[in-house]
Amino acid sequence: MLYFSRWKTTLIWLAVLAGVVFASPNLLSQQQADSLPDWAPSKKLTLGLDLQGGSYMLLQVERQDIIKDRLTTTVDDVRRLLRDAGIGYTGLSGTGQMVQVRIRDEARIEEAKQALEELTLPVNSGLFGGGTVSEATIEETQPGLLRILLTDDGITYRVSSAVAQSIEVVRKRIDELGTTEPVIQRQGVDRILVQVPGLDDPERLKSLLNQTAKLAFRMVDSSMPIQEAIEGRPPANSEVLYSTDDPPIPYLIERTVLVSGENLVDAQAGYDQRTNEPIVSFRFDSRGGQRFGQATTRNVGLPFAIVLDDQVISAPVIREPILGGTGQISGNFDVQSANDLAILLRAGALPATLTVIEERTVGPGLGADSIAAGEIAGMIGAVLVLGFMFVAYGMLGFIANLALIANVTMIIAVLTLLGATLTLPGIAGIVLTVGMAVDSNVLIYERIREEHRAGRSLIQAIDAGFSKAFSTILDANVTTLIAAIILFYLGTGPVRGFAVTLAVGIVTTVFTAFTLTRWLVAEWVRRSRPKSMPRGALDRVVRDFDLRFMKLRRFTFVASAVASVAALALFATINMNYGIDFKGGSMIEVQAKVGDADVGDIRARLTELNLGEVQAQEFGSPREVLIRLQAQGGGENAEQSAITLVRAELEEAYEIRRVEVVGPTVSGELAQAGTIAVIAALMAILVYVWFRFEWQFALGAIIATVHDVVLTIGIFVLSGIEFNLSSIAAVLTIVGYSLNDTVVVYDRVRENLRRYKKMPLPALLNLSINQMLPRTILTSVTTLLALIALFVFGGEVIRSFTFAMIFGVVIGTYSSIFIAAPVLILFKLRADTFRVGMDADVETEDAPGVADKSTA
Repeated sequence: MLYFSRWKTTLIWLAVLAGVVFASPNLLSQQQADSLPDWAPSKKLTLGLDLQGGSYMLLQVERQDIIKDRLTTTVDDVRRLLRDAGIGYTGLSGTGQMVQVRIRDEARIEEAKQALEELTLPVNSGLFGGGTVSEATIEETQPGLLRILLTDDGITYRVSSAVAQSIEVVRKRIDELGTTEPVIQRQGVDRILVQVPGLDDPERLKSLLNQTAKLAFRMVDSSMPIQEAIEGRPPANSEVLYSTDDPPIPYLIERTVLVSGENLVDAQAGYDQRTNEPIVSFRFDSRGGQRFGQATTRNVGLPFAIVLDDQVISAPVIREPILGGTGQISGNFDVQSANDLAILLRAGALPATLTVIEERTVGPGLGADSIAAGEIAGMIGAVLVLGFMFVAYGMLGFIANLALIANVTMIIAVLTLLGATLTLPGIAGIVLTVGMAVDSNVLIYERIREEHRAGRSLIQAIDAGFSKAFSTILDANVTTLIAAIILFYLGTGPVRGFAVTLAVGIVTTVFTAFTLTRWLVAEWVRRSRPKSMPRGALDRVVRDFDLRFMKLRRFTFVASAVASVAALALFATINMNYGIDFKGGSMIEVQAKVGDADVGDIRARLTELNLGEVQAQEFGSPREVLIRLQAQGGGENAEQSAITLVRAELEEAYEIRRVEVVGPTVSGELAQAGTIAVIAALMAILVYVWFRFEWQFALGAIIATVHDVVLTIGIFVLSGIEFNLSSIAAVLTIVGYSLNDTVVVYDRVRENLRRYKKMPLPALLNLSINQMLPRTILTSVTTLLALIALFVFGGEVIRSFTFAMIFGVVIGTYSSIFIAAPVLILFKLRADTFRVGMDADVETEDAPGVADKSTA
């Protein structure tokens, strides 16, 4: 029906107006947005780190640190409990997750077990369904020998608690940096995700997060010369620690802690009034001040050490008692290091070491370049698509363009309201949506043309065109939506941003196609009262195709099978050029500060650092170089050490624009998640197509899609383009696009099976493909126009992504015609499978204009 009630019209335009209102602040500067009235929407789209610079880090609490601390605590607890009970013991020691002690008097073994029972009492846990967990068990392996075993569940509970505590410490430290809207959240049991947008100095952030910041005031042991302690054996109650100087100075330090950092209430950076050197002033709470005063009173004239994370910051001599609960730390500080130490002390100590297992850092300069590239690519792609639609359909193309502009506006508005983060792949998703969104309008318009040419009046043809295109558009978009949802749940970081953008774009596309476009067309008909379809420049091209595709099916089957086998053989022998996302390692993008970059010099200098295989290549322009380091093989910290060495070597002559580090743990997880994502998407879509059609259609769609995925993998192998997380997003989008194309063809096949029940299947497939060919060509061209603009102008970072997408569009169009359709003949699809639908026309033996005599 082309009639729209007043309330429907009002709702449609209210939705469009809401999109404009909520999207418009994105056109303003932050200052202008903040100056808007309180009642006006002022929220802007959050830009990802790749667009505004900043750091993304995935931190892991070291489980071994927790085990070590729990072992030490348990040994102390056993000693305390047995002493309080007056039970003699010997051989108290701890190793791994076990503490053992021998009770001297065998008659008191049961009494000792009861005394130690406190260690096995269950504690409330947020894990394991919110129940309780026992942290230790006690067993007697030999008469008189007790073993206290730390349980895995208990360690996991402690790790989880350490993560919760660490999140608060990390938040305090980052807040001290004055950054805006950092994201700090738990991931799993033992990980913390940290995103800090707009950060100019990511190395400073890493330094703040890497330090446990356990502060202790301890006496210097003067009972023996330090050299003797190093060469021999230090006293049992002392240990050798080194200072932060260069070169480090050794000290013999007593193990007993006089006062710890837990008693600090404040720490501030300042200057020594006598020397004007940077210092850190601190203040204890009442208990700490009392203990510090007592300790300094007893030890006047003796040196004591200020120890931070087992390193001696300074070791001054106590000249007089310090009774005010305040003091100062002086050392080899500059202004920033003094500020950072004050931040660490104010925020408190971490309960365990945090290891950076994944890092993605983008400098603000590269972020600005990415925004500029995305804007240029988006504008060029939009102009090409809008221009093409107007040329193709004339007035109807103009209406489609209005709906497309409203569509993009609503995408931005929804992303803004959701608080979603727009990344570079997200921009790619919007540009791709611009190309694919016209598909719905093309389907509708081509259907209107068919109905009009079949003899219906223009108004009847328009009404039938919208009605009959609905199920096709719904099926096509749902398949792509399934891929986007799975990509969101199984992807990470920028890939999830791409999935969100794509999913929102699909929803807004369906809305604009069946409400806004329909209203605009109805209004045009009401005002202009046209007698015929508006003509576009492409109307001069013959639209009544009569190509015999099924005659080529044996050749295309063989060609596709050979190409698929060759792709799999190349994958098995040569393999793909995996990025660091899947094999671990580091990637650094640098830009020469003056002149062009010297790739040979960079490669030679980094090779001397003994970091294994080093690759350096020009990236985008002669000033920019992309450096890849192989996985270091020494654990997660080895990757960070390698980055530190590269920075020190190159930062004088080069600006570090982007850093990505993926440790071995994360790389394995990403590879597994990527594989699962593709398989899960295929299975979910298989079920949906089976539900909506028949099993032959479902298997045909999967065979065509697997064919596309295999050939895409082959093109990655042949071209040597890096296969990374964005490539997984590209593959899944190809899956969605290919299925979109296939489902559109299948929908027409299903309709024709109901209409022409006596027509031979090859002829019916030819008819269906020819009927959909104008839509296939127009949609492919518009999508390719958007992708080519993205490939040429979108920047080097997403070039591999868009290359894969361009190939996927071409191969997806091919497979929907030459693979998906002929497979139905192979599976002996029969017309009597389908009942005649309510909208089916009178049965005929042949379709007009098609009389294919080929046999099945």
